[in-house]
Amino acid sequence: MNKAITDGIVLMPLPFAAGLGVWSSGNGTPGSDTYAGSGTGVFVSADQDFGGSLEVQKTENTQKVRYMGETPILQGCYLQITARVKAIAGPLPNVRIAGWAGKAGGGAAAVATSVGPATALTTYGEVVEISAIVGTGDRNGVDLVWPEAAYGHFGIDLTGNSGGLVRVDDIQIIDITSAFQRDMMAMVDVRDYGALGDGVTDDSDAFEAADADANGREILVPSGVFRLSKDVTIENRIRFEGRVSQTRGKHFILQKDFNYQSYVDAFEDEEEAFKKAYQALINFADHDSLDLCGRRISLSEPLDMQGCDPDRTVFATRRVIRNGQFQPISGNAWNVNSVSSQATYAPITNEKRLTNVVNVANVKVGALVVGSGVGREVYVTSVNVGAQTVNISQPLYDAAGTQNFTFRRYAYLLDFSGYDSLSQFILDDIEFQCNSEANGIILAPDGLTFHVRDCFITKPKDRGITSPGRGCQGMLIDRCQFISSEQALPVQSRNSIALNANANDVKLRDNRVSKFKHFCVLCGTGNIISGNHYFHGDDEADGIRRGGVIITTPNCASVITGNYIDNNFLEWTNEHSSEPEFGNQFSFGGLTMTGNIFIATNVGSGFSFIVIKPFGSGHFVHGFSVISNAFRVFNGNINRVDKIDTTFADVNFDRMRVVTFHGNSYHGVNEPVFNPANLTHNQSTASKTWVADTEPALPFRGRARYIDAIVPDGAITDGSGGQIFEQPWADNNYGSDKRQVRFVWNTAVKGRVRYQVRMDNPT
Repeated sequence: MNKAITDGIVLMPLPFAAGLGVWSSGNGTPGSDTYAGSGTGVFVSADQDFGGSLEVQKTENTQKVRYMGETPILQGCYLQITARVKAIAGPLPNVRIAGWAGKAGGGAAAVATSVGPATALTTYGEVVEISAIVGTGDRNGVDLVWPEAAYGHFGIDLTGNSGGLVRVDDIQIIDITSAFQRDMMAMVDVRDYGALGDGVTDDSDAFEAADADANGREILVPSGVFRLSKDVTIENRIRFEGRVSQTRGKHFILQKDFNYQSYVDAFEDEEEAFKKAYQALINFADHDSLDLCGRRISLSEPLDMQGCDPDRTVFATRRVIRNGQFQPISGNAWNVNSVSSQATYAPITNEKRLTNVVNVANVKVGALVVGSGVGREVYVTSVNVGAQTVNISQPLYDAAGTQNFTFRRYAYLLDFSGYDSLSQFILDDIEFQCNSEANGIILAPDGLTFHVRDCFITKPKDRGITSPGRGCQGMLIDRCQFISSEQALPVQSRNSIALNANANDVKLRDNRVSKFKHFCVLCGTGNIISGNHYFHGDDEADGIRRGGVIITTPNCASVITGNYIDNNFLEWTNEHSSEPEFGNQFSFGGLTMTGNIFIATNVGSGFSFIVIKPFGSGHFVHGFSVISNAFRVFNGNINRVDKIDTTFADVNFDRMRVVTFHGNSYHGVNEPVFNPANLTHNQSTASKTWVADTEPALPFRGRARYIDAIVPDGAITDGSGGQIFEQPWADNNYGSDKRQVRFVWNTAVKGRVRYQVRMDNPT
């Protein structure tokens, strides 16, 4: 019990603000000197750390501060005296809790010690808290054992160097008897309600009965193994000296002690504790988050998150796991499961399904699909063993017919793929230390707004975050760091990818990504990529570079802004289409790139920062803005920042529309590009026809489709030098490659004109 509460005993000294007449520079006994009349102590009313405080100058070998009120010492009662002090100036002293022991009727009581352990003050302005425990029993943790004392005058001593100034906060004295003596009035033991703790008997009912009777008191689980075969919910505080075991699928919910450490105390096994804590998180409405308490959780195998609560396949309520670390324990559980099977792809029937899959039972949901004509980051979303079919996340661009496919199932620290749908789930302030052996996170096949924030995904073997389906709709990745396990390898030898997404509205913001093969492969629309630094390495002279951000939706309606794009490029494709030739669908467009920093070092002259790669003929660009970006190349020059990769097909230049390149800066780039481009033509000999070449000023080496303005730059003269005042008419799309313009005059003239030309239809 607490004597201050139950018996109304006053333990707490008066604050210094109440007056220094009750604070003695001696023992605290009646008649001893006080700080009220002493020049060595003053009251400071507004200390920034303490509020009101006592400022003491150390003038004695042992400078004492004692409360003159008599604090009672009761049998079986243990008091904790706490002081907060800081050095202000002068020599730095030591400080300790101290007291004077009095006996009933007056006079000093014989005690073994009247001082607690000393602490040295080492820094000016640093608040140091000291404490000591006084009591009548010689128990572990008791500093002042006073069996004969009836009361005490408590405070502090300053020892050591003299002359310094020290400030002391109001001294606190509290009853902490409960730390030494189990008070059965405030605790219930599950054994008193029939629990045996033999590891065999079901103790579920005993736990529930103890909880029902606790009524705010703490529940004790003593030594033993307590088997729980039913759902158990504990509404009161609980303490574990023994451990529990529980049938898989049954819930163990700790309402007032809901954190990972409580479950470790309960189950004494890191993995089982996390599974039970996560199960409780998604089955109890009063808690939105699971605090891992800064603990590292070592995993012997991938955590099947859905398997923690196997009866639940859909979950859509906001939940958070935060503040901890996951890492693998080395073993075969982290090996890649790779299966090769023959299958048929008939896109006309179903562009996201493989049929007649041999050994289909061996194919795992979440496996990466690899084969001829298969784009990057295509995953298995579901398997129908009876029908021998496999559903996949994206169409295949050139895989019609029957062939052998490889299905690679990576092992992830957190595996959510067992859910049918998972929404509004958050991972916060967690390190996924993959140790080049495990992968990070795999999402559910479906769901909304999966959020990863302030996390580190360090050295994943193959993938950081994988979306095997549309569980990435509205996914948010904020302020995370992705560190590849392939730092020492050139990019062409790397396999790992930081993340992918198949659905729309993904937000990638303020992340740092180092030396993956690709930062991300994005298949949806409505994406925002901002404030990221993704770095792919620059160690090899004339080295190969890969795409950092891969966008595989032609009309992506996305924004890339304010990023540091370091030794990689934007790659824009339509590889996730079963009909890659342009038909009635949208072509490449809807992309805005503003305010980015593009850097490349030691690259060959053929490197470009923006690459469009059509996988079928007839495509064009309709709506692409590249504005106010900085392009810079070190240790050499590149020819251009933009390129059409014609590995599969070229684009239709006659259908280009609303393409804007302006306000960009170019350093180490031989051929800066602009649209519209403001160009100049000099005609040194008089002619009625002037032909000007726009190559290479227009983006993607586009054609001269529109001439917006022509302005003479100086005098236009005839062959005799006479000034001519007339305006030519202009011919666009001129020449065999349509990249020239022609100006036609009524008179043979010479001179200089400035003109503005576009490679697109501006409307």
